[in-house]
Amino acid sequence: MSDSQQSEKSPVPEEPTVQKTEEQWRSELTPDEFRVLRKAGTERPFTGEYWDTQTEGVYACRACGQELFTSNAKFDAGCGWPSFFAPLAEDRVRYIRDSTLGMVRVEVRCSACDSHLGHVFEGEGFNTPTDQRYCMNSVSLRLKTTQ
Repeated sequence: MSDSQQSEKSPVPEEPTVQKTEEQWRSELTPDEFRVLRKAGTERPFTGEYWDTQTEGVYACRACGQELFTSNAKFDAGCGWPSFFAPLAEDRVRYIRDSTLGMVRVEVRCSACDSHLGHVFEGEGFNTPTDQRYCMNSVSLRLKTTQ
């Protein structure tokens, strides 16, 4: 995703609306949730709660509850993490250039609380409407079922 595409796709406020201290986050999240959501960690593939879930519903940020993705946009990318071809709405996520680990990627964060969700990739050839793969950590999400 180019820098111009990133800015076009992020009509979100500069500052998150949910702001807490590190101590508050630590007290509210499990150690694994804190590591991923607040420290941009990654869970191991094929281990998360939602990587192969086909249950209908809405996926919300586990830290603040903002709704982020729907099961209608979820697809099996075979990567071991929940994958979506688009967020629920563009103002629900923010995009950050991530050049850690010797590569350039686009990090996806919750726009409400600035928690790390995962990364978005494009041009991988998946048969989806957007040609994008939002590769999210299960521990960053909570599924609200509609059944």
